Amino acid sequence: VQLQAFGGGLVQAGGSLSLSCAASGTIFSIHTMSWYRQAPGEQRDLVAGITSDFRTNYANSVKGRFTISRDNDKNTLYLEMNNLKPEDTAVYYCAADPTYYDATYYLGAWGQGTQVTVSS
Repeated sequence: VQLQAFGGGLVQAGGSLSLSCAASGTIFSIHTMSWYRQAPGEQRDLVAGITSDFRTNYANSVKGRFTISRDNDKNTLYLEMNNLKPEDTAVYYCAADPTYYDATYYLGAWGQGTQVTVSS
């Protein structure tokens, strides 16, 4: 599995950014996909996840502001981020969970990360 994230940047507090993550080398639709983030000196934390059947979950800190979605036809994961706050500043990573499908094990993977910086 290869994942490549796009869309990070610098935005003022209250602004919006959209991230995308293009997947290849796997059957994208069978994986639970997630966004994580890691601020300097901090651990990598889950931001949001979406299962193969489109169930979503969010960290409490982003509920109501961020939306995770996926387009299985385009093999792409998205994260729409609204009302951004300085504490959202971090490197954002997309991830594919390993999974079994049709008696075959499919490896998971991490994307390379994209920087999101929110100025106050």
